[in-house]
Amino acid sequence: MSEDNFFERVYTMARQIPYGKVTSYGAIAKALGTGRSARMVGWAMNASHNMEDVPAHRVVNRKGLLTGKLHFDGINLMQQLLENEGIVVVDNQIMDFDKHFWQPEIQF
Repeated sequence: MSEDNFFERVYTMARQIPYGKVTSYGAIAKALGTGRSARMVGWAMNASHNMEDVPAHRVVNRKGLLTGKLHFDGINLMQQLLENEGIVVVDNQIMDFDKHFWQPEIQF
């Protein structure tokens, strides 16, 4: 599978994350049948910031940390976008992570 095709599959999955919910890089990787490619999902999210229809702010690490925040414009844009959706973030971590977590459906 080419990197471009993988990235497109990641974007398709990210577009499914409901408003007010988050998922993890690893959960997306596992749902795509590539369970050990969480880092590659992160690369895809980093490459998506010019794509307004990909909600990259809704993808965090497995502990609910905003590890991708440095790739957003501004100091706290990722946090602000999440807070606009009703998600509380303290010290770069999503509060009530389990409540806000969205489990993607297996795609393979």
